[in-house]
Amino acid sequence: MTELMLQEKNGAPPPLEPLIYELSVPGRVGVNLPAPDVPLADLPADLLRSSLELPEVSELDVVRHFTRLSQFNHAIDIGFYPLGSCTMKYNPRLNEDMARLPGFAGIHPLQDPSTVQGALALMYQLQEWLAEISGMKAVSLQPAAGAHGEFAGILMIRAYHLANGEAHRTKIIVPDSAHGTNPATTAMAGLQVVEIPSDANGDVDLDVLRGVCGDDVAGMMITVPNTLGVFEAHIKEIVDIIHGCGGLMYMDGANMNAMLGVAKPADLGFDVMHYNLHKTFSTPHGGGGPGSGPVAANEKLAPYLPGPIVDILEEGDDETPPLYGFVTPEKSIGRLKAFWGNFGMMVRAYAYIALHGAQGLRDVTYHAVLNANYVRAMLKDTYPMPFDRICGHEFVCMGHWKDAEGVHALDISKRLMDYGIHPPTNYFPLIVPEALLIEPTETESKQECDRFIAAMKQIAREAHESPELLHEAPHKAPVKRVDDVRAAKQLVLCCRVLPEGESAE
Repeated sequence: MTELMLQEKNGAPPPLEPLIYELSVPGRVGVNLPAPDVPLADLPADLLRSSLELPEVSELDVVRHFTRLSQFNHAIDIGFYPLGSCTMKYNPRLNEDMARLPGFAGIHPLQDPSTVQGALALMYQLQEWLAEISGMKAVSLQPAAGAHGEFAGILMIRAYHLANGEAHRTKIIVPDSAHGTNPATTAMAGLQVVEIPSDANGDVDLDVLRGVCGDDVAGMMITVPNTLGVFEAHIKEIVDIIHGCGGLMYMDGANMNAMLGVAKPADLGFDVMHYNLHKTFSTPHGGGGPGSGPVAANEKLAPYLPGPIVDILEEGDDETPPLYGFVTPEKSIGRLKAFWGNFGMMVRAYAYIALHGAQGLRDVTYHAVLNANYVRAMLKDTYPMPFDRICGHEFVCMGHWKDAEGVHALDISKRLMDYGIHPPTNYFPLIVPEALLIEPTETESKQECDRFIAAMKQIAREAHESPELLHEAPHKAPVKRVDDVRAAKQLVLCCRVLPEGESAE
């Protein structure tokens, strides 16, 4: 039996192709640049390197190198991505096509508004749709990410209290199940975080909440459904408690995938919220961005929205379209981003909403919640469930058993990679030991959910019968387990082949 056959039998990947540096041969050219159409000029000597150690390879080598690298990473286009709280749903190619239309992709933010009326009309309509979905008065598209939208919302709450002569309101209440960005946002806004615990059912502890409410409370940040995957059973009472002491309610909209077309945050009593266009409305998520985190506000806080936002400057008629332009809300907290926001993300979200319509958005929620509850029900007898109740669009289970002490959530996640499935969110929320936060999203079929369920059950059997399989996983990934501590301290930032005997350390 050959070495390659032995490796495959043992679950190890075949040897990697040679690194591109190993293929380098002097004189080979990977790309032929066109002849310059401008006069040649010498560059300043201080901008030139004396040498540039790039490999000299053929075009085919270059293509194979980057194609191979692209296949090392998992992606939603390759397989299931149940990353709880992140909503890694499939991105329809129609959205991408729309964002690449020359009239959208080729414009510049410094163009005169009269030359980009189509883009402004799209932004205006998206604002209106997002306001309708949330039940809020108005929307600003400017924030560049969910955390950016949070920051805008808390700054608006602070500005509102300052404008009303209540500078003593300096506390923001945050549940212990919150996203980590919530307390970070509060601190960045110069306010004080007051953390409150969850009760045995995964809801906010109302007795503790009542105990911390006073005239120094500026507001509360809460995610609905919460990050434990459950819809707050007493959300109306929570809102009434905060409003009763003069505070305002901020809803972290990261989990709107479980509410689209079914429940409007404004109807629940929220004053301000943000959306994650890259979660709920299917614009690409991951890789460092760009994201988009529009913020929506009710009548009380709409004047404080970050600006500028798009509005109709002159009404149109049957023959003349409306004239769109930028305006700044009366009491705006100001600009939060250069130019007008991440416009490409807006185009994708617009296309997604237009494609689905009102009933389609409701179906998104129905299917997301159905998928999550189906997977939860199928796994609840195999994995410990801290909250045995109907979930929203995601649920949390525990990746640890008393009769398999040596196996932990990380081992389960690493082993999932051998089944071609991206790991769920690990060790979050922090209040659940050995947490695995699982979100199937609405875009996965029953067949794919069944494949995930089967893999999770098989891994549970392995955890009890062959735990070393999990401890040594992943077996089939190009890169094995990384020593996170060592990697952070001893960075290797290039793929250069080291001379024999030379160490990367």
